[in-house]
Amino acid sequence: MKLFSNTVSTLEHALNYSSAKQKVISQNIANVDTPNYKAKDVSFKAVFQDVMGKSFQANRSDARHYEFSSKASRLPGVVTNPNVNYNENGNSVDLDKEMADLATNQIYYNALTERINGKFNSLQTVIRGGK
Repeated sequence: MKLFSNTVSTLEHALNYSSAKQKVISQNIANVDTPNYKAKDVSFKAVFQDVMGKSFQANRSDARHYEFSSKASRLPGVVTNPNVNYNENGNSVDLDKEMADLATNQIYYNALTERINGKFNSLQTVIRGGK
């Protein structure tokens, strides 16, 4: 017997994604003045592949094409674009973008927590017998 529906599991993975994104945005904001720091982001595709447990490999039709692989990092799905500079010191953090991403992620996280709270409240109502 399965106690929780797939929705709770999906919400759990979405909360993990939002948490990882929050950590990366916080790191970017903390390093806004660090010379040669490259801003990071969380790739939804990489996190989705990790959650699904599948390796979505693109087919190379020619050996001269680039490999479709990413470097491993501590947080799943974290990517860095090393060829971008917004500041003269080599830093690639755009503070306005990071603050907008932070607000967007906070709204996303709040929506997820509201949804999972609703699921648990429904479960609690069932356990209490509808009272």
